[in-house]
Amino acid sequence: MIQTMTRRRLMLSTAATALVAACTSPNPRLYTLGPMPGTPRTGGPGIVLLHQIAVARYLERPEIVRSSENYRLDIMANDAWGEPLAAMIARVLAEDLSQRLPGTTVVNAAGAITAPEDAAVEVNIQRMDMDATRALVLVAQAAVTFAKPSGSQKTRAFRTAVPLTSTLINEEVQAMSIALGRLADEIALMLHQLPAPRRHRR
Repeated sequence: MIQTMTRRRLMLSTAATALVAACTSPNPRLYTLGPMPGTPRTGGPGIVLLHQIAVARYLERPEIVRSSENYRLDIMANDAWGEPLAAMIARVLAEDLSQRLPGTTVVNAAGAITAPEDAAVEVNIQRMDMDATRALVLVAQAAVTFAKPSGSQKTRAFRTAVPLTSTLINEEVQAMSIALGRLADEIALMLHQLPAPRRHRR
């Protein structure tokens, strides 16, 4: 009798353990964006300060947002970012800009280094996900403010699409990195084209 009760308890304990294991979500797969090479441009500002990136609120989550089409968010439950998205975009953009502006020191405002900048960059990320045509879409706004002359500023709207050939999340993350590289191309061009000095009226 005792042996029968012991077996039943053992079976119940094993079943409960299996049930808990089945209900537990697997560890998420972590991803990171990466820098992409671009065309180097000399003659840019000496020091550029990259401000904190503003990211659309629907993207501000650990899980990767696959798509926002048809008024619905498609979120990858087990595919997540390895760091906060805004901080990661700032880190990658700083690397992209440093490669494109070899004579310029790009300082991330979120870092520990401070320096008097010759120009400042601000970026709004409004969209970064897949559309109905299976392309990764990046929509952003960029502003460049020069310390001289007189704090002149340039602002531009930016949109690009990178076609996807599969449903692999790795490809989508790579496409995001490519799109950010294109954004860095545009910002580098804005920084390279210094504003003309203002003429003083006599």
